[in-house]
Amino acid sequence: MTSEQNQRILLASRPEGRPTLDNFRIETVPVAEPGEGEVLLQILYLSLDPYMRGRMSNARSYAQPVAIGDVMDGGTVGRVVRSRHPGFAEGDVVLSHSGWQSYAVASGKALRKLDPAAAPISTALGVLGMPGFTAYSGLLTIGKPKPGETVVVAAASGAVGSAVGQIARIKGARAVGIAGGPEKCAFVRDELGFDAVVDHRSPNLAAELAEACPKGIDVYFENVGGPIWGAVFPLLNMFARVPVCGLIAQYNDTGPRPEPDRLPGFMREVLSRSLLIRGFIQREFADQRPAFYEEMAGWIQSGRIRYREDIVDGLESAPEAFFGLLEGRNFGKLVVRVAT
Repeated sequence: MTSEQNQRILLASRPEGRPTLDNFRIETVPVAEPGEGEVLLQILYLSLDPYMRGRMSNARSYAQPVAIGDVMDGGTVGRVVRSRHPGFAEGDVVLSHSGWQSYAVASGKALRKLDPAAAPISTALGVLGMPGFTAYSGLLTIGKPKPGETVVVAAASGAVGSAVGQIARIKGARAVGIAGGPEKCAFVRDELGFDAVVDHRSPNLAAELAEACPKGIDVYFENVGGPIWGAVFPLLNMFARVPVCGLIAQYNDTGPRPEPDRLPGFMREVLSRSLLIRGFIQREFADQRPAFYEEMAGWIQSGRIRYREDIVDGLESAPEAFFGLLEGRNFGKLVVRVAT
């Protein structure tokens, strides 16, 4: 047995509306030993992502919720401490899905070895990981941007949105971002190279978005929902495509919003404008991952794709950082540095 201790964060209760600290519980337990075909990992980085809010709920979804008393779900980068798998040795750095804890035992079959010399290992949780692949697969498979078309993406300074806009430009489309606040808008325009950006906090959001999209919108990559969708929808062109990746503005809702029923009008416009609106989960396109890793790595190396990380220190910081993510307080891909 090992004398090392594993700190882990468990789901203590299901939130009603916005999560609070009472929904989590931190505990310390002995580190488990790996069995045959397994490895023991020390977690170095933990990814925080909007989908985790859904895992805290027992509502019907595309994945099973985290059970009360279980470790919170999440992607991780870890270092192999002990191995009982022939493909992994002590010191190897791997991508895993070990959740909110400082150590984890994982099956070698579920791991992907990383090359620390090729890119910062934290990027395996962002631009070179699930968020980057979400942008790549959703935009290119569903959005199918063509040269000269207008692609709009909300949460444009975030991990997914920033990649969507830059890939759209690589494919010859015009990229328009929607972000929150002057600093994020400046980053999207000046650092990421979007053609235009609109601040979703503006009281004139709809008019400013229309001005930024004089030829309408051909592809809208949906990350947010809520009032932003209301500004986008009237601008969708004939045959526009809408990959639906997330609806973060609605994740904390506890029931239907007190608004008029707009579904009949919405369906009429879907029909009359021949709109394609397609929800997706990135794992549906798993066969595209080898192409993604190759292309994205090349785009980063050539400077055609830029990224930003928002790193917070300490596993105990994860709940508060997660609350900030749901409120848009992060700036870039949100990652917790658990150990060095």
